[in-house]
Amino acid sequence: MTMTYTLAMALHPKIEIKGDGVAEVGMTDARAALTSLIREVSWGQRPGAFTERGTRVAMVVPPEFYNRAQLLQRALDLVKTRDPGLYEESLAQATVEARTVEGRQPDDDVL
Repeated sequence: MTMTYTLAMALHPKIEIKGDGVAEVGMTDARAALTSLIREVSWGQRPGAFTERGTRVAMVVPPEFYNRAQLLQRALDLVKTRDPGLYEESLAQATVEARTVEGRQPDDDVL
């Protein structure tokens, strides 16, 4: 007999999928839910977060997301070096746009 694995099976009862798609688990439940959170991140291709008192304190992301973030950071560094004005203008616009997303924190705007 073959059993098909689904994401619903992996989701630990203490993991919550928030409105922005992030799978969150509190630090007090992290050890018990760690395997499920990693599976959700890996197979569900969604970021995961550890929280303390409702505040995200650490993120877990799929390797593709991390690699893309590194590439974008290098591109931003090049723009900053070559055209500081364009960099500042773009960063300001991106920050304003990002703050319109529900649940974002000011620190979330830093890559």
